[in-house]
Amino acid sequence: MVSRYFTDRLAKRSITLLGVSSILIMGLIVVFIVHEGMPAFREVGLFNFIFGTEWRPSNGQFGIWTMILGSVAVTLGTLVLVLPLGIGCAILLAELAPFRIRSVLRIIVETIVGIPSVVHGLVGMALFVPFIRNTFGGSGYGILPAILVLTAMVLPTVVSITEDNIRSVPGGYKEGSLALGATHWQTIWHVQLPAARSGIGAAIVLGVGRAVGETMAMIMVIGNSPVVPHSILSQARTLTGNIAVEIMYATGLHESALFATGVVLLVLIMIINSCAFILARKGKSYA
Repeated sequence: MVSRYFTDRLAKRSITLLGVSSILIMGLIVVFIVHEGMPAFREVGLFNFIFGTEWRPSNGQFGIWTMILGSVAVTLGTLVLVLPLGIGCAILLAELAPFRIRSVLRIIVETIVGIPSVVHGLVGMALFVPFIRNTFGGSGYGILPAILVLTAMVLPTVVSITEDNIRSVPGGYKEGSLALGATHWQTIWHVQLPAARSGIGAAIVLGVGRAVGETMAMIMVIGNSPVVPHSILSQARTLTGNIAVEIMYATGLHESALFATGVVLLVLIMIINSCAFILARKGKSYA
């Protein structure tokens, strides 16, 4: 009895220590990024830094508005594709596909989740960029191939989480709907999807968070030009790409501006995570 009690207390304290350590480490990282970025905010000004459209470190111009627009354009474009494709594939796996086909598709989805982002970038350079160049002209690099690559990266995660949430809907909901005379599709659309809406929303927000934070694949296909994108075929640069491309040789105010870019990116990620938390709470209140 004493041994079991001691083990239980030790496990609780160990888990508490690990949890507090994780929070402390994350807090120190945030403090470090903010501290390193503050000189840029003071020198350039918060408004000029965020809404400035010129990024020319050699001339002392540090405006990240073009990168914000690039990140938002790529993320929204990815969301437009992922939303119907992800929910449709999840419905197929959860309700429509035969068992054998479902098993094969699930293995494929889980395998794609583990593919490194650099491989997705290589596929985008080898397939999407030449196709866009031959079809629409130009260099082929830009927002469109970035959207296609990000869709391929985010879709498996959204499909997997959405399928799990559809399957977690109590079976009585489906049985009751069918017993009242609804068709299978009516039951899926009007009963199961609304019941799983909080989990589906969280899956989509998680996918958006990955889209915002993706770096390597974006560097390889988006063109990395810090200009205001005027169309889906325009080249652009994302916030993460801006940091990765220039951090190796940046010094002084330039380096601080890149850390300040990280602060802005951190705020965007926090907003996205807050949206996921709100969606989860709403889903619990409706349940």
